[in-house]
Amino acid sequence: MPKGYLVAEFEVTDTEEFEKYRAHVGAISASFGGTYVVRRATPEVLDGEWTPKRFVVIAFDSPEQVRAFYDSPEYRAILPHRLASTKGHVLLVTGADQGDARQ
Repeated sequence: MPKGYLVAEFEVTDTEEFEKYRAHVGAISASFGGTYVVRRATPEVLDGEWTPKRFVVIAFDSPEQVRAFYDSPEYRAILPHRLASTKGHVLLVTGADQGDARQ
């Protein structure tokens, strides 16, 4: 079964409001099996035009676990703080099956 990843790219526009989100999101994602792969990284763009500010990747055992985390009452309770304090995007990405050599 492929892993699921929550990928977020955003700019923090209100640090005080964002802290209300940041203080809880790690524990909530961990309760759904999420582990940070990338946290607070500033990506280096190698190709194309893009100016990302902050990049986060959280790995889960499956895409369904990403959705369970994102739709959970615990996460939904803190989501308004992120929406009010950032500009950007959040994606659910499905990983490649182990052993699948196709690109």
